[in-house]
Amino acid sequence: MSFTSPYANMIGARRNSATGEPIITIGWHEEIEGRPGFLHGGVIAGLLEMACYEALSQELRDQEAMPRLKPINIAVDYLRGGLMTDTHAVAQVVRVGKRVANASAVCWQDDRSKPIATARMHILLDR
Repeated sequence: MSFTSPYANMIGARRNSATGEPIITIGWHEEIEGRPGFLHGGVIAGLLEMACYEALSQELRDQEAMPRLKPINIAVDYLRGGLMTDTHAVAQVVRVGKRVANASAVCWQDDRSKPIATARMHILLDR
């Protein structure tokens, strides 16, 4: 997945290869604030979605023709408020079928063991 979409650019999404995992990170800036002092929930959901696409892209990178990835649905569980600090998300591919892939993602800030949100996503593989 390339981070050339206007939304990814607006929230400042970037790959974080510190651990070798497909981690996506955003830093604090005023445009992503929701209620005062906290990240907007839509930014958190968008970050989780991008992490799912990134993990699936890595899983499928060796295929001859990369399928178009189309979202079917995403379910986000907000666990605590996201403060205005660096925020990270990583996803794991649960299953890749012929037409549908499933992924789960987690979003955290300072401590990975204390997530601020999790998500499950179903993605159509348009071959």
